[in-house]
Amino acid sequence: MTKQYLHDLNQRGMTAYITHGKCLEHNMGEGHPEGPERLAAIKDRLMASQIFDFLHEIEAPEVSDIQLSRVHTPRYLSYLESVQPHVGTFRVDTDTAMNSATLNAARHSAGAVIKAVDMVMKKQAPNAFCAIRPPGHHACSDKAMGFCFFNNVAVGAMHAIAEHGLERVAILDFDVHHGNGTEEIFKDDERVMLLSLFQHPFFPYSGDKALGSNPNIVNTPLKSGTHGQEVREVVADLWQYKLEEFQPQMVFISAGFDGHLEDDMGNFGLVEADYKWITERIVKWSKKWCDGRIVSVLEGGYDLSSLARSVAVHVKVLADA
Repeated sequence: MTKQYLHDLNQRGMTAYITHGKCLEHNMGEGHPEGPERLAAIKDRLMASQIFDFLHEIEAPEVSDIQLSRVHTPRYLSYLESVQPHVGTFRVDTDTAMNSATLNAARHSAGAVIKAVDMVMKKQAPNAFCAIRPPGHHACSDKAMGFCFFNNVAVGAMHAIAEHGLERVAILDFDVHHGNGTEEIFKDDERVMLLSLFQHPFFPYSGDKALGSNPNIVNTPLKSGTHGQEVREVVADLWQYKLEEFQPQMVFISAGFDGHLEDDMGNFGLVEADYKWITERIVKWSKKWCDGRIVSVLEGGYDLSSLARSVAVHVKVLADA
């Protein structure tokens, strides 16, 4: 047996942890909440808690233009290329800026989800967590916003459909902010279910009205101050019912942890036990409907300590699945 074969054999059955060093080079300015220290805090916590010992770390490839074009318009992709600065930053809106490394980071972020789909579908990993930035769920087909440039989870969902022949994929979004970009992209595509719970009214001030014809998009706006029990009720009742009807062949998670009690980017009162509980339910359901195929994609979470602790419990549940 070759050393490479033995290495591959030893890694089978381990949750894939997919990331890239280029994701650390994207920087929107000193003091911006969506900074590279987010990924460092996550990895430090996973290593300190020894969870990282049970993960298979994979370097994310770059996404291809074809893969991006399944969810983003050619005009928008050309626009991003044209405005990326060589030095300094360029602001696409008041909250979202590009530096010279942004598109490279964004291409690896979207590529991480492509790699995760391929590994899970080929049974090279039972599930995957993509530790990436910039995040993606606010990115629309033709617009960057909310710290997002490419819609990573949407790119992965369409890859699963286009390249692996899946007919039904579900995206579960528990970020405190509504995934408006994901909804806009799939508003008329019934192959994709989007279940999203979020604080409302709150940025991006959407999700209270349906955009298109897709009956599998179910938004659940929740008031400021919502705590774990209310979120658990939505997940246990509405999400389970809808997923049972839909019978997804793969589950994606837009995993935002900015609903944590300690994160001042939102006004929810979730704690690590809530994220653990939600992840356990998703794992249980995915084993029932789609052989445990889960691809989790990092979205928000800006208080470094609570982000790292919440990701750790989330990933541990995936690793124990």
